[in-house]
Amino acid sequence: MAGASTAAAVAAAVATATAASSTKVSSSTPYLTSSSTFSSSATIPPPITMSSSQLPWTPDSPMQIGFVGAGRMAEAIAMGIIVSGKVEANNVMASAPSDKNLWHFQNLGCRTTHSNTEVLQNCSIVFFATKPHILPIVLAEVSPAVTRKHVLVSVAAGVSLHTLEKLLPPKSRVLRIMPNLPCRVQEGAVVMTRGRYAEKCETEYLQNLLSVCGLCEEVPEAYINIHTGLSGSGVAYVCMFSEALAEGAIKLGMPSGLAHQIAAQTLLGAAKLLLQSGQHPAQLRSEVCTPGGTTIYGLHALEQGGLRAAAMNAVEAATRRAQELNKQ
Repeated sequence: MAGASTAAAVAAAVATATAASSTKVSSSTPYLTSSSTFSSSATIPPPITMSSSQLPWTPDSPMQIGFVGAGRMAEAIAMGIIVSGKVEANNVMASAPSDKNLWHFQNLGCRTTHSNTEVLQNCSIVFFATKPHILPIVLAEVSPAVTRKHVLVSVAAGVSLHTLEKLLPPKSRVLRIMPNLPCRVQEGAVVMTRGRYAEKCETEYLQNLLSVCGLCEEVPEAYINIHTGLSGSGVAYVCMFSEALAEGAIKLGMPSGLAHQIAAQTLLGAAKLLLQSGQHPAQLRSEVCTPGGTTIYGLHALEQGGLRAAAMNAVEAATRRAQELNKQ
């Protein structure tokens, strides 16, 4: 019900702002100022010095990247690193129980197999992109093939570094990452955290590799679940918001295809402004909002519909679910 009321609020805001556009108002609005200080007791593990000659693979040979699990997130990461030219498709191998998901990788030109162990035997960096409840079974299966040359990267939500290290051979080099679907178009948001035995150079290599998928930051593990609720799930929130924006315009007579195209472009443009300007969202919002103009009428409708609270609640609810998965 909250989602329906929020969507209705967005559509109402579009209609209200459109109606208000008939009022001719001219004014300037001073910028809002805002500053925030963030602090946390959580810390990133201290870096371990390691030269490139100590890498568990040969830098002169092409890096072999493996994916155990070939779902949407694995495909998004693979597409990002292949399209960018960082890794050639024939140096990527993916495994899955059936051909249902492997055809995405096959279309990219990657090697595929139904054997998870074969991926470990042929690849040095291996992404585990299975469902969280399946991951322990998969790790038990491949553990005999894990060596010191491997860097093992979990994409599974809710599975902690402690759990991963407990399920794998002693001193395995383990990292957790949490990407989102826009990695497919090199505009993703990825956070990563490393286990006790992952070295600095390996972390830097992985960060460099994943940076082609979009933003990639190393963070304390405590932030992983929050990122899941904010950005992993956030893609769906934004899609719902875009849909609601377009439906407001459709209600007023704009053709559906055009309305959805303009709504998506508006979100893209607003995001670029936020990232490139470095300003707080409230500052950019104030540049659009003039006294008595269309935008303030639309914003009022959104506030009446509870958009702000609904969005905050969505992030909190998704984060809590990620934390619940972590305990299972």
